[in-house]
Amino acid sequence: MAQDPTDDPATLAFYDREAEVYVAREQTADPAVDRFVARLAPGAVVLELGCGGGRDAEAMLKAGLKVTPTDGSEVMAAQAQARLGVPVRVMRFAELDEVQTFDGVWANASLLHAPAEALPDILARVWRALRPGGLFCASFKAGDGPGRDSLGRYYNFPSAEGLERHLRGAGSWSDLVIESGTGGGYDGVQRQWLRAWAVT
Repeated sequence: MAQDPTDDPATLAFYDREAEVYVAREQTADPAVDRFVARLAPGAVVLELGCGGGRDAEAMLKAGLKVTPTDGSEVMAAQAQARLGVPVRVMRFAELDEVQTFDGVWANASLLHAPAEALPDILARVWRALRPGGLFCASFKAGDGPGRDSLGRYYNFPSAEGLERHLRGAGSWSDLVIESGTGGGYDGVQRQWLRAWAVT
């Protein structure tokens, strides 16, 4: 099995420690959620990888999607479950083993913590978990290889070219687009972000 994405003790400890604050600060869903919802059929079955405090899952549920939120942090998952009123599965990325189960997979600012060496396997697992025509959306902080932020969290920091290479190696996507833009994060630092949209 691939190395577990949250095997990094410092990253997991951060989210366990900051879970309550994280939930309290999350106000509105990421703007890309609306785009994701619009591209799916009503009532689509969606897996969220790394739901955090449940902000995006809440918006997707309100939009009528059937969402399975997951998070690698037990403390964060409990906080999200209390907010959402639906079960939140404690799951690490490398534990994803469903096959053609979901119409969409949403991974907003979560797979960026997966070990760089494990990312190809995890993306292949995402591809297998999607039904034909399924939609995958994931965002990453861009860079030139693994590193940590000022809070001690691990990031894989892929380049756009590297991310595309990993995605194309994961499966036969019928459509793949990687967008680039700037944005902030929990550490308050502005960086380049990459957002991948892929269709099986």
